[in-house]
Amino acid sequence: MTDASPDISTLSFEEALSQLEKVVQKLESGAAPLEESLKLYTYGAELKAHCEKRLEDARLQVEKISLSKTGQVEGVAPAEFN
Repeated sequence: MTDASPDISTLSFEEALSQLEKVVQKLESGAAPLEESLKLYTYGAELKAHCEKRLEDARLQVEKISLSKTGQVEGVAPAEFN
């Protein structure tokens, strides 16, 4: 985490997950001083929430796929990622 960290809401799921993994590794190493650890923990919690929202949005999109009786895709409603 740096002052130049991107706005979390603009990150893809994969980017946010990668950053979250780095945060966890740094916290688990115990190398960060207390103040930095608290900031990392907060940033990690925000990244986790963002990843959970992206996954939920994807789940809802999958649920909106309608299939015919033969199993063919009839329609798909687009997901809204905000």
